[in-house]
Amino acid sequence: MPDNAQNPAQIRGFAVYVGVDEASALAAGTSIADMVDAVRNVVTSSVPGTESHTAVAYAPENQRGKNLDIVRLALREPRAVAELLPPKPASATQGVTIDLSRKRVVINGDVAPLTYKEFELLQYLVLREAVTVDRSGMIDTLWAASDVDRPNSRTIDVHVRRLRSKLEPFEDIVRTVRGVGYRFDRHADVSINFGTGRSPDIY
Repeated sequence: MPDNAQNPAQIRGFAVYVGVDEASALAAGTSIADMVDAVRNVVTSSVPGTESHTAVAYAPENQRGKNLDIVRLALREPRAVAELLPPKPASATQGVTIDLSRKRVVINGDVAPLTYKEFELLQYLVLREAVTVDRSGMIDTLWAASDVDRPNSRTIDVHVRRLRSKLEPFEDIVRTVRGVGYRFDRHADVSINFGTGRSPDIY
């Protein structure tokens, strides 16, 4: 009997990509945040205890194209990537480039969708290459005491997991040192552009 018959695949969740900009939502008397809350309320009222995660897609104000397509691409929906992005040339650069001067990460020729805070976190580790940094020091440096989203020594792990997921297949450059913190380990596929002028490490 085939393996997939013994262990049939099961649907474990779903993703809904919504193409609407904040200005259109406000003009209709609502907001993106209100719409997200409404969807979550429907889900939790239908199946109490259901976990959910929301990702918001940002794009330049003058970005051309349909909102839905922009959202699908920004969130790296596989079918959208295959259908809407031009094929990469065979000579496309493989590896990861961490560009501190432009504050971006390029993985196998594509710009990784890191948030500003995720890039700050990566930069903090890169500039302390091969040095294990503890969680509390990272938090105190990257978040002000008054920040409403300031993590604690446990929830900082969530931020690191999200960062590592966006660095795939090179997520192992950010290593967890059990019981201590995190470390950036460079390998042959990694290049770093520090730019010119003063150090980008403003912390």
